[in-house]
Amino acid sequence: MFNSPYLKRVYQDLLTKSGHEPEFLQAVNEFLASMDLLVDSDPEIERLGIIERLVEPERMIIFRVPWLDDQGKIHVNRGFRVQYNSAIGPYKGGIRFDRSVNQSIMKFLAFEQTFKNALTGLPMGGAKGGADFDPVGKSDNEIMRFCQSFMAELYRHLGENTDVPAGDFGVGAREIGFMFGYYKKLKNEFTGVFTGKGLSYGGSLVRPQATGFGVCYFALEMLKDLRNEDFTNKKIIITGSGNVGSFCAVKAKALGGKVIAMNDISGMVYDEKGLDVDLVVELKAKHLNLDAYAKMHPQVKFSHNLKDIWDIPGDLVFPCATQNEIGMEEAKKLVDNKTLLVCEGANMPTTNEATQYLLEHGVLFAPGKAANAGGVATSGLEMSQNAMRFSWTFAEVDQRLKDIMKNIYQNVYQTSLKMGQPGNLVVGANVAGFLKVYEAMKAQGVI
Repeated sequence: MFNSPYLKRVYQDLLTKSGHEPEFLQAVNEFLASMDLLVDSDPEIERLGIIERLVEPERMIIFRVPWLDDQGKIHVNRGFRVQYNSAIGPYKGGIRFDRSVNQSIMKFLAFEQTFKNALTGLPMGGAKGGADFDPVGKSDNEIMRFCQSFMAELYRHLGENTDVPAGDFGVGAREIGFMFGYYKKLKNEFTGVFTGKGLSYGGSLVRPQATGFGVCYFALEMLKDLRNEDFTNKKIIITGSGNVGSFCAVKAKALGGKVIAMNDISGMVYDEKGLDVDLVVELKAKHLNLDAYAKMHPQVKFSHNLKDIWDIPGDLVFPCATQNEIGMEEAKKLVDNKTLLVCEGANMPTTNEATQYLLEHGVLFAPGKAANAGGVATSGLEMSQNAMRFSWTFAEVDQRLKDIMKNIYQNVYQTSLKMGQPGNLVVGANVAGFLKVYEAMKAQGVI
């Protein structure tokens, strides 16, 4: 497992406490494997109990969310907010609405967010929240009532200098608007306590596109630096076609690539000549799935089995759907198909075993905590604009995003070199993010 006796002890204690939380343990395991290269060279890490503190969130809030449907029936869901680490700034992280939401997933996302935020260079701590509520098929009024009930508890734990949420899976502009409006009513103040807001009330240009654009900017830097290549004429495969996947497709095409396959919950669509990515964005804005795309373009190949996408050879693969969508079976197909690069747009979409397999077989691999940091980076820019009561242009925000992603890549790559793991950006991202959080925790004492 780990060479360091210190890490072995910490992880064994964590198994005792959190053995029922597989996603969280997976994220911690991947992180500690990188720390194994570092901790024994710095005795202060163990003396100050840094790792013990990092594997425990600072605060975890769990609450019930009762709401009325349109027929007057009462439903009760479970809400979460994991405020993981505030060493470098106020808590920052999205809110996810999905049936799969549970304590393990919330903790893993908040843990990852801590280091992702550190890599942006902006003063933001790590957090995540959500509820086991599925907005699919609900009316706008039902979603509004749910969001208001959710915020009736969560508002007391938020603040522009305390915790600033954003959207995530299942939480878009509509949900952010309902939650922000109710927060404003309850607190009787207009502050930038949410990011991802609409442009009419303090939102930032590029924020909807930011994660998808940022993933491509990161991949571009990696391709140029490690292979002296770019997106030109590359065949692109993207899983997931929500905000991240659809805008990843837009930017990939703009950079000269050809998006040949995408999937979502309805299935997989494939066109060797290239998909109409603008239509994909249009369909998503209307809350429609890719089966609607296939009906409008009957010449394309469509399969209701979304996993069929892994059988299609592609040069650049962007998993932008959900955690653990790439296991060993999928990793072997990617290697067999001579995939050049896998760049994570989602959080932990690749299992630890599959990640190691891809690295061992020479596939360029960009971990999500570095590659998909563009969304939270632009949220940080939105916070800055809110504080100044000012708005930057689309071009200005996009350029700042591009610069941030370039800096993240360079930081992560240079750290991989220092750790004796050149090009292993998993190690580079974990260590670079950790070192910033560690320095702040060390300076602030035992808290």
